[in-house]
Amino acid sequence: MVLQYDIVIVGGGGAGLRAAIAIGETNPKLNIALVSKVYPMRSHTVAAEGGAAAVIKDNDSFSDHCLDTIGGGDWMCDQDAVEIFANEAPKELIQMEHWGCPWSRELDGSVAVRPFGGMKIERSWFAADKTGFHLLHTLFQTSLKYNNLIRHDEWFATKILVENGRCQGITAIEMRSGDLKVIAAKSVIICTGGAGCVFPFTTNGSIKTGDGMALAYRAGIPLKDMEFIQYHPTGLPGTGILITEAARGEGGIIVNNEGHRYLQDYDLGKPLDIKDPKHPVKKSMELGPRDRLSQAFIKEREKKKTIPGPFGDVVHLDIRHLGKKKIDKKLPFVRELTKNYVGIDPVYEPIPVRPVVHYMMGGIDTNIDCSTNLPGLFAAGECACVSINGANRLGSNSLTEILVFGARAGNAAAGFANEHSEIDIKALEKQRDEEFKRITLNFLNKDGGSERISTLRKEMHQVMEECVGIFRSESGLKEASNKIEELKDRFSSILIEDKSLNFNTELTSALELENMIDVAEAIIFSALSRRESRGSHQRTDFKERNDENFLRHSLAYRTDAESRIEYKEVVITKWQPGERVYGKEE
Repeated sequence: MVLQYDIVIVGGGGAGLRAAIAIGETNPKLNIALVSKVYPMRSHTVAAEGGAAAVIKDNDSFSDHCLDTIGGGDWMCDQDAVEIFANEAPKELIQMEHWGCPWSRELDGSVAVRPFGGMKIERSWFAADKTGFHLLHTLFQTSLKYNNLIRHDEWFATKILVENGRCQGITAIEMRSGDLKVIAAKSVIICTGGAGCVFPFTTNGSIKTGDGMALAYRAGIPLKDMEFIQYHPTGLPGTGILITEAARGEGGIIVNNEGHRYLQDYDLGKPLDIKDPKHPVKKSMELGPRDRLSQAFIKEREKKKTIPGPFGDVVHLDIRHLGKKKIDKKLPFVRELTKNYVGIDPVYEPIPVRPVVHYMMGGIDTNIDCSTNLPGLFAAGECACVSINGANRLGSNSLTEILVFGARAGNAAAGFANEHSEIDIKALEKQRDEEFKRITLNFLNKDGGSERISTLRKEMHQVMEECVGIFRSESGLKEASNKIEELKDRFSSILIEDKSLNFNTELTSALELENMIDVAEAIIFSALSRRESRGSHQRTDFKERNDENFLRHSLAYRTDAESRIEYKEVVITKWQPGERVYGKEE
């Protein structure tokens, strides 16, 4: 069966919904399919807590937002993309309010903003500490008014269909029936989120398995800057639950086993007394960038200054001095999470935290209009890399990114669809038949499989955590590459015991594992090729930043053997690379 639309959007989170709304607003005659493996309100956007960045204060500027972002990204950001992002951010957040997003307010009625790590001025809009929930809810409700938008919830995309040199749709499994169908379209937008589940300890929900990245990778589109994996410094041990950066933005402090605010020992500034009205200082100490804070934790652990716990060493995030009233007003969800999951009330006790995989700066290589090197294919959100985040994303930029570039992807895809009409249905049906045979023979009709999904996934997690974490080395990365190649070989002997068609979650788990192994491969070979330390990519054997040879984006192409890595230049418009300055005057 072939379903025909003008545009297919794969992924129903913030970027996908924003793209759909952009098309619905300006091109009501275009038919849109929104394909998501979960109900849209279960997309991972809902988990974002802290805020969305945009210039609003009189003492702020687009230039300041750009420079904070570019410096935070260790100069790997494409500056033309960052300028577009910063300039379009305020109108997107204002539009969200018009659609019903309840931004928190000051007493005078103005939009409240809070400081976030790496930003020298408060510019993070927030809705208490459930910003992602309110943002996604607003987008979802807004999308319901567009009659040209048809949702396909609980459909699993398996392949990007390419004919006559351009993207002409996807194949997807309707989970309810198990049918594999062609969804033909003049243009396709990938908005499937990140791939945190490649690692064992992650803030990401179980749905974030790199599906869109892997689909693009297998279709010949390069994955850009995949070596840059962000660890958030404050994850709840044993849960993967994030303690939002807003807790530090409101004045929370991080201490080691001696009660010492150790970040001052890592070129992140000097601490002010917590009672000082100037605390917390922007771009200093606890409000430094996430990569530097996570790296400082590892160094404290090496000094045996961390605190042993049942799920590994931790340090303490202390917000007790904020008081119950402020915590309940500004950080109610933080209090709820810590009480429910670790049995600690942060009003009275410090919170145990440790770094946790949070975000992927890399993804599908896109231009500033969100197009890829495959005509008709676009991408936005965490699955894409338009290069505004560089080597380290600043907190609260990502929620704004999905709005700015979700809208841009929708508009660009609509423009492409309006200019192209021919779709080769017979050729797409043939590709569907080939994909059906692949899935059937490799998974459902195969006898004698010996490898269990859980075993391969566990082994992948172990090697990624041990060898591709916060600090890397050539020997460790080669060990990881050998392991991933072994897992690829063993995956061909995967055992699927459930042969049914209806809601076969064992099959979708196998397909997700296949995607994660491909993404892991791209991460490892990108990291091996970058023989320097920059942002979240820290090599113990190449400890310095090397602008001469590596102020370039990595591009990972899939081959029959290992990833092929190429490079392209970083776009510099105004700001020349310099020192990342935190905790002192710039």
